[in-house]
Amino acid sequence: MADTKSNINVSIDTDVTILATQILERMGIDKTTAVDMFFRQVIAERGLPFKPTLAQTYGEQALDIIKRKNIPHKAVEVNDEGHIIVDKDKDPDLYDWAVNG
Repeated sequence: MADTKSNINVSIDTDVTILATQILERMGIDKTTAVDMFFRQVIAERGLPFKPTLAQTYGEQALDIIKRKNIPHKAVEVNDEGHIIVDKDKDPDLYDWAVNG
């Protein structure tokens, strides 16, 4: 490969840049080196160096939380907006968590 350098210009959310930079600094790596490392891994892997996955739906996120917190429940339904639909008489614990957190 040539010893010449090229510049890239990317737009990344400010909060993502700040958090990533803080982590990289703790590792002793600057942003330029991190991007260079990422590109080199793309070349080595002949693709992304990680497996992209679909983001969880609100319902899947809610169900994961319910399972982690061991909240007793019979069934979990979620509407199109991601709000949990709960019958407070059938699932009082789940209803309490859904309403009060």
